Amino acid sequence: MISQAKQLFSKLKKPSLTVQVFAGLVIGIAIGAVFPALGMEIKPLAVIFLRMIKMLIAPLLFATLVVGIAGTGSHKTLGRMGAKTIGYFTVATIFALFVGLLVANLTQPGMGIPIDLGAGNVSELSQITENAHHVAGHSFWDTLVNMFPTSVVDAMARGEILQLVVFSVFFALALSAAGDAGKPVLQGLESLADVMLKFVGFVMVFAPMGVMAAIAATVGKNGLSVLLVYAKLVSSLYLALIIFMGVVLFTVCWVVRIPIFKFLQAVKEPFVLAFSTASSEAAFPKAMENMEKFGVPKSVVGFVLPTGYSFNLDGSTLYLALASLFIAQMAGIDMPIQQQLLMMLTLMITSKGIAAVPRASLVILAGLCTAFGLPLEGIAVILGIDHVLDMGRTSVNLVGNCLATAVVARWEGILDDEKMLAFVPDEETDDVSEAMPLPA
Repeated sequence: MISQAKQLFSKLKKPSLTVQVFAGLVIGIAIGAVFPALGMEIKPLAVIFLRMIKMLIAPLLFATLVVGIAGTGSHKTLGRMGAKTIGYFTVATIFALFVGLLVANLTQPGMGIPIDLGAGNVSELSQITENAHHVAGHSFWDTLVNMFPTSVVDAMARGEILQLVVFSVFFALALSAAGDAGKPVLQGLESLADVMLKFVGFVMVFAPMGVMAAIAATVGKNGLSVLLVYAKLVSSLYLALIIFMGVVLFTVCWVVRIPIFKFLQAVKEPFVLAFSTASSEAAFPKAMENMEKFGVPKSVVGFVLPTGYSFNLDGSTLYLALASLFIAQMAGIDMPIQQQLLMMLTLMITSKGIAAVPRASLVILAGLCTAFGLPLEGIAVILGIDHVLDMGRTSVNLVGNCLATAVVARWEGILDDEKMLAFVPDEETDDVSEAMPLPA
């Protein structure tokens, strides 16, 4: 009887990573709502998971990008791909800004909400304001200079993805130019890339636990009632994000001939990770892995995806457009359309290249408020619900960048249609379950 039960159990399918993460999300909400103190106490589990993700990003990105470019890349190819990438990012950003403006003007989410500077938000608002002053002089040249690291080790340690991309590109081009002398290094990096993908599998085992702890801490701290207070702002943002993703996904996928349902399958797991943890970094390794399986070459994934983390934050840009008008409406400040367009132009410039700044969206928003005479106290109102807003904008950032990799690959004529059409999401934790069985 026992042996039969074991055989039956062994034939049962393990739930997919998406199902596990979603279960962790639901359990975390329940813990935070019913046992708020416990929810806040288990937050370190979320921190541990995010640290595990961060420790593998640098070697994974370096190995993948160098192998992809050194194997097939050239100065001319890389320059052409870079121009197409920035062009696509610019168009997507402009569209995101206009969707945010449109929804904010239609729904008027700030009307009737008083500015109340909660005591618990005073210190955090001060820190955000200080960071805003620090980046107030941020210019095109600052962005350009900050792309080049003084030390790649320092860039890895601080998680400066854009600096790591620049170093990896130059290293790959030098490795390619070295010819036979560089082949042993290239082979070593190919092995490192394979090892790091296995490493990703190990870390993903802990994803449901990390998600559970992250959402439990958030609900435990703010409570579910906070959603009712800011229901109009939350619903306005998510409506804008849905409109943006719907129009962009269907239009872009139709134009560049990408089957939308296959693409949705490819981004499903990284989307759930990004949404539930409100962290793009948590979803980065899985996004790289899935887009390669989807038929996007390593060189394109390794270049476009991390570059997008600094230059193509569609969800965050849309949020900034909506949040700035939310604060103006809350303060009773009438902003004519000319001023709104000027504010969007300012956002186009200031939102690029400072993704590594803590609470970057709020920092940019603080700088925008200062420049256009909006009350900084309005940010304190948003702080109480910012995590819920961050979940939406972060997941849209992730999907937008995944789509960008497929678009650039199509424009370069190197998107593998056979792999794309044959793509099947991992229904199990496949490689992980073999190498590191989950506890019964």
